[in-house]
Amino acid sequence: MTAVTQLEIDQQIYDLYDEYCHGRIGRREFLKRAGALGAASLAMAEALLPQYAQAQTISLTDSRIKGTYVTYPSPGGNSGTMRGYLVQPSGAGPFPAVLVIHENRGLNPYIEDVARRAAVEGFLALAPDGLAPVGGYPGNDDDGRDLQAKLDQAKLRTDMLNGARFLKAHSLSNRKLGVTGFCWGGGTTNFLAVALGADLQAAAPFYGAAAETASAPKIKAPLLLHFAENDPRINGMWPAYEKALKDAGVRYEAHVYPGTQHGFHNNSTPRYKEEAAKLAWERTIDLFRKHLV
Repeated sequence: MTAVTQLEIDQQIYDLYDEYCHGRIGRREFLKRAGALGAASLAMAEALLPQYAQAQTISLTDSRIKGTYVTYPSPGGNSGTMRGYLVQPSGAGPFPAVLVIHENRGLNPYIEDVARRAAVEGFLALAPDGLAPVGGYPGNDDDGRDLQAKLDQAKLRTDMLNGARFLKAHSLSNRKLGVTGFCWGGGTTNFLAVALGADLQAAAPFYGAAAETASAPKIKAPLLLHFAENDPRINGMWPAYEKALKDAGVRYEAHVYPGTQHGFHNNSTPRYKEEAAKLAWERTIDLFRKHLV
């Protein structure tokens, strides 16, 4: 079967998928609505569902890194304990540290691969699983999305904050911390920039919801913000957020990637836009090398 490319998928199907991804409709309703537009539209919709085997770019057994699952205390979180995927580069360390925050469905294979990508670049990477208090990522995104939506959201953010603090204080860390995240994780990256203040050295949110504008003066780390061109819900927040960042004197750089959809970095679905994803990732690594190394 020939793979469906981004260019072959109608924007109407992308819009439906965005509704599905963000939990506003279920998988059955997503496919039903797509099918109502015709057989070709249904095929497009089915092609958008993630294929995680193709998302792996760094092998679990790559000799340049070592990945393990770790547990750590998370006071004030959803259960008091968290679990995450910790990946270290080869060598003795200490290493600059990067927290990698998942989307709205828990720690899936794509996010684990992103953590390995960061480790290959020389960073100690931790990808927390926000679903750890309810048994962890369940092996598929539909159940993962449902589980994450049912969690106490303030406590879930606290779990990510505790992950950042655990990573920064880790024996292999050089005590310089960067954060990146995608979709829900992008919004949480903005949240952590506020919550961590001077304890954070750099942040790179991918198509994430803006932080509360009144809290912008608390941000001390430089921000590198990545936006998809076709992402009205997220992009609509940017003008007010940018004004708040400017008024607060926050260092920031923002990029909109032409021809992209929300989720363009995720290489497990046809929303992936290779050129944009690679450029955004290169810029992110450059930011972290500048401020963490």
